Amino acid sequence: MGVSPRVYQFLVSIFASLGSLLYGYDLGVVAEVVAAPSFLAQFGDNSTKTGLVVSLFTVGAFFGAFWAGPCGDYLGRKWTIFIGGAIFILGGAVQTGAQDYSYMFGGRFVAGLGVGALIMIIPLYQAELAHPSIRGRITALQQFMLGVGNLIAAWVSYGTYISFEDDDSAQWRIGLGLQILPALFLTSLILLFPESPRWLIHHGRSEEGLVVLAKLHARGNDQDDFVQEEYNAITAAVEYEKEHAAKSYAELFKTRSSFRRLITALSLQASVQMSGISAIQYYSPDIYGQIGISGSDTFMFQGFNAIVALAAQFCCMLFIDRVGRRWTLIGGNLLNMVTFIIATALLASYPPGSSTNRSAQEAFIAMTWLFNFSYSVACGPLSWIIPAEIFDTHTRSKGVSLATACSFAFNTLIGQVSPIALERIGWKYYILFVVCSGSNALWFWATLPETAKRPLEEMGPLFQKMPWFVPGKSRISVQQLWGDEWRGSAGELGKAEEKEMKIEKAHE
Repeated sequence: MGVSPRVYQFLVSIFASLGSLLYGYDLGVVAEVVAAPSFLAQFGDNSTKTGLVVSLFTVGAFFGAFWAGPCGDYLGRKWTIFIGGAIFILGGAVQTGAQDYSYMFGGRFVAGLGVGALIMIIPLYQAELAHPSIRGRITALQQFMLGVGNLIAAWVSYGTYISFEDDDSAQWRIGLGLQILPALFLTSLILLFPESPRWLIHHGRSEEGLVVLAKLHARGNDQDDFVQEEYNAITAAVEYEKEHAAKSYAELFKTRSSFRRLITALSLQASVQMSGISAIQYYSPDIYGQIGISGSDTFMFQGFNAIVALAAQFCCMLFIDRVGRRWTLIGGNLLNMVTFIIATALLASYPPGSSTNRSAQEAFIAMTWLFNFSYSVACGPLSWIIPAEIFDTHTRSKGVSLATACSFAFNTLIGQVSPIALERIGWKYYILFVVCSGSNALWFWATLPETAKRPLEEMGPLFQKMPWFVPGKSRISVQQLWGDEWRGSAGELGKAEEKEMKIEKAHE
């Protein structure tokens, strides 16, 4: 192999992240589709139906996130990615050729099923391939590739809007059709890439798992010390998981530690959607129109906005392990709130249709860009990083599945409500995002402990003993939390949650 093992892992993970790119692309391109004059002329200008065009995609993704968990466990990570990509291609083709809303609704829902599966399974696949030293960066690829997809969509939208006449359906069909290409690339090649060694060993294919580990970490040398240590650790973990794996979602509610981690993951995914990001991504033409910006200028400004977001996501990949999760998330939400306060004030002070103040328009654009930077450097990436690292082996699949489904549920809510709210109450709608961003910051300041640089094995004991109100204790060590009960051995780490289960059963 010509490249180093870690570079190889990174390249494999980037390729798998094409599934994330599909989601980011769709988030961006659908804004142009529902605003294109040719689309509105053919389908009719109905805010409820255009809201359904947006939201049915995330409804499908909600269900896709659920079926990807058991499918990934049964068929493997690669086949689940393949199936998710194939379903997306079918949905994309139906959308591209749609002649009325019924076809569009069906295509959006089917494509969402595929994307939901991809968004859920890809981070697990990446984490199971990666060396521990680069696992954080690789997990952040999820949001980074979302940004890449959104950037491509923004400039494709701008190009099709200015290149085709308002009576030419190519104005919106090309944007929808192009999303099929990366999905074809992904499904054509994913089966040539390595399967998760953890999945292989878990399904009794230990020799194949060892070969994959050697390929990933030691250029094929299965006698390498790290490969042998990793193989032994996975084998031991698989035996533990077979005995203790969560048999149902109900087990996420049985211990204080599991329940608290579930609440953290769910509230995090809900909070990022209620920050206002989905409203801006889906309905940027309407939002810019509120301040008097319309036509191709909207898509041009959104293209620059996507560049800002991608730069922020890259910064997050570089620095998130150094600066930590807690204060990055709190600060990001506070900055989101400030940008929405200013943007709302601009809309209220310079009402659409009665003001063409250029300075107000420029300030509004600056606020949307600053919001996007704040969201993309903090809230967006952390919504994938934190859930991936706080769950332990016997709850991870189901916990991440629920968290991902929660994200799509709130995304659907915003997608359905936004066009109606923008039409009926205008700038007052943005007060919702001001309130939510402020309450998000307060919630995570009060409840979220710092998880950066902690071993994954400490997450269970950390959330079990950490008080619900964490200020002043967010960085406290697990040993300090447990006091005399803590003996620091690996056995105590593994048994911490089992102890709690026994105590609860004794009190029943």
